[in-house]
Amino acid sequence: MRYLPGAGQMKAADQYTIRTLSVPSLTLMERAAQACVDRIKKREAIPSAVCVVCGSGNNGGDGFAIARMLAEEGFSVTAVMAGNPEHLTKEAAFQKKKYEQAGGRLCDGFSEEEYSIIVDALFGVGLAREISGSYYDLIGKMNACSAWKLAVDIPSGVSADTGVILGTAFRADETVTFQAEKLGLVLYPGKEYAGKVTIADIGITLRMFEEDGKTACMLSPADYRRMLPVRMPDSNKGTYGRLLMISGSRGMSGAAYLNALGAYRAGAGLVRLYTTEDNREILQGQIPEAVVTTYDLYDERELLRLLNQADVICIGSGIGRSEKSRKIVRTTLENAEVPCVIDADALNLISENPRYMRAFENRKMVLTPHMKEFSYMTGIPVGELRKDRAGVLRAFTEETGVTCILKDARTLVLSGGGRMYINPSGCAAMAKAGAGDVLAGIVAGLLAQGVPPTEGAVLGAWLHGRAGEYAAEKKGRYSLLAREIADSLGYVIKELEDLDCEGVQ
Repeated sequence: MRYLPGAGQMKAADQYTIRTLSVPSLTLMERAAQACVDRIKKREAIPSAVCVVCGSGNNGGDGFAIARMLAEEGFSVTAVMAGNPEHLTKEAAFQKKKYEQAGGRLCDGFSEEEYSIIVDALFGVGLAREISGSYYDLIGKMNACSAWKLAVDIPSGVSADTGVILGTAFRADETVTFQAEKLGLVLYPGKEYAGKVTIADIGITLRMFEEDGKTACMLSPADYRRMLPVRMPDSNKGTYGRLLMISGSRGMSGAAYLNALGAYRAGAGLVRLYTTEDNREILQGQIPEAVVTTYDLYDERELLRLLNQADVICIGSGIGRSEKSRKIVRTTLENAEVPCVIDADALNLISENPRYMRAFENRKMVLTPHMKEFSYMTGIPVGELRKDRAGVLRAFTEETGVTCILKDARTLVLSGGGRMYINPSGCAAMAKAGAGDVLAGIVAGLLAQGVPPTEGAVLGAWLHGRAGEYAAEKKGRYSLLAREIADSLGYVIKELEDLDCEGVQ
């Protein structure tokens, strides 16, 4: 597990290390600077011209220490004092003085000379305001240079909490971040600005992140391996769950097919599709393994019978937003007593009828919205959501108690306001119709095998993304189809099964 703290969490860990564990701030600063110097030397074996742009905070102090160390290594170094010298922190003032005593060149403005390396030590993780004025212009000039660019801890202008760009931001080729990768470095668009991220251990304790159940994290393959449900030698299809999938409508048989395919590939024992009569013949030909039950009109008695037979329910993919569909969603939410995966049109119908959310209380519900669907559910425009997806998701899950898979280029998974999981898998090839139907099926298939909702959501999102990556390696970024994600799932699960978790982090 890799912890992904925000600015406040990182500051608290830093202060605890300094005050409680008695590690001097200057010691941490020297270690941080040395880590950056080591990365620069690894890239530039022969000393060259470097410009280190320093702010007045401790990030600037790291910068002055980097400049001094590089000068001692024979590099031609220019340090730019971009902040107000009167506002230097005690540590930054100390490092600036040491740099000057070492004979370093200091400028109060950035000039576009022939540098081979530019180091951004302007703002650290604590930046929370929009960059404007002279700082905005300065970052623009730094970005315009053709030099290789290194960011210290985080590119200036990237929010450590959300990954959003605060007016403008430094575009790094590499970022050396200290002790833990910040949440803003893995969320878009911050990830694009960070370039390659190197995590440097400088001695800040991670204990606070372990104890704080709300610190976001990213899991390793070994973590996902441990979540896989066990397949027992003495078992049958009933052992691995009876899954009711309420999906598809006229002209939308594909949604039901992809649901069922994802669930079966994930290991579900028996999948019953409940769909419109129009889809019977198509689905029986596409996926004969599924049991197909159909309807023409809303039949509450039949629906209740099916709900009572199921171990897990998946509802919403391709069902449309008709009055008939609305009644089916309402009846399911009011009467289901087993875990439910709620997707697509069911989410939209719930958004149109917010009173349905009362059914979320104390229920094992997994929601799988993309950003537009989540916008409908929360009433917050997508543009506003993107400014703080994690924060809005936390508030939503705390209020409703659900597990939510918020789909995007970086998918977030959160249950009831607990620890947030950032899914690292997936690729742009998966931006195709039907991919979400496969995901809902995978998650439902895992739940049918007894995987708890949180783990089912976390594991399902990763398997889905990794299967997409696997398929894209064979089909390319343009030609991948949703069913090929499901068909690649078996290879990905086998990769996990074959993983030796001894010593794997």
